[in-house]
Amino acid sequence: MNYDVVIIGGGPAGLTAGLYASRARLKSLLIEKGLPGGLVTTTEWVENYPGFEEGVQGAELARKMEAQAVKFGLEIIQGAVVDISLNGKIKNITLDDGTRYEAKSIILTTGAHPRLLKIEGEDKFRGKGVSYCATCDGAFYRGRKIAVVGGGDSAVQEAIFLTKFAEIVYVIHRRDKLRSEKILQERAFSNPRIKFIWDSVVEKIAGDDGVSALHISNIKTGEKSVIDVHGIFIYIGYNPNTEFLKGLVDINGDNYITTDENMSTSAPGIFAAGDVRSKPLKQITTAVGEGATAAMSAVKYIEENF
Repeated sequence: MNYDVVIIGGGPAGLTAGLYASRARLKSLLIEKGLPGGLVTTTEWVENYPGFEEGVQGAELARKMEAQAVKFGLEIIQGAVVDISLNGKIKNITLDDGTRYEAKSIILTTGAHPRLLKIEGEDKFRGKGVSYCATCDGAFYRGRKIAVVGGGDSAVQEAIFLTKFAEIVYVIHRRDKLRSEKILQERAFSNPRIKFIWDSVVEKIAGDDGVSALHISNIKTGEKSVIDVHGIFIYIGYNPNTEFLKGLVDINGDNYITTDENMSTSAPGIFAAGDVRSKPLKQITTAVGEGATAAMSAVKYIEENF
């Protein structure tokens, strides 16, 4: 099957690229291994996306983006890309089920996945007290004590959300101050259900059938302690989904794709946008702008080369 552009990844960057490419009358296909919307669908409430003065649910924002792109002709399929190869100017895309597509251009919007703590108990209790999605799992902890690890926007925002269910939310951070937006900090500090554990890291997640306790170490004093919790939500950053792209495009030391201002990668006709790209700010707003830029760069590339 042949396309003008194949977009790999269905988050805000990918859906926006699909919208712009389809409106430009390119035959466009978006391949997403999960649900369209990416990590946005796991965000309870988005209040810094322009046009929604009262905020909007992440899943609803993703649904609107998908519907708008499909309206203009974007095709969306579910599948996982395992290989991309070049045949002259034509790009060959292979899915895990063996299906193959050909494209004149590719836009990589594969996003990122949550970074792991890599400590004892994390793998054992994943899905049984260890989570990376408050929206998905928060309701299971109604009236219980839980912990959030991290100090950035995601950690603080989700800690606030989790107070809707939990009796106490411990925020465990390896520093003595948060890195999140000031407005989120103000809300967290004023919430009586949030307790902060500073300068500390989790060394072990303990329990029998599920999580029951966390072993914590203060990195400044060396003091060890144990807190009783029924769940732990981990927000310590993300790793880009670039494992299958090495050797195809230039990737930096942190495994992010490097591009120029036009979203062009090192491979002609292949572009990248969103959280998979090396950049200083990872937000929905920056992702959609980059998706639009990547699509228009793909339009120009096709006009000049085919």
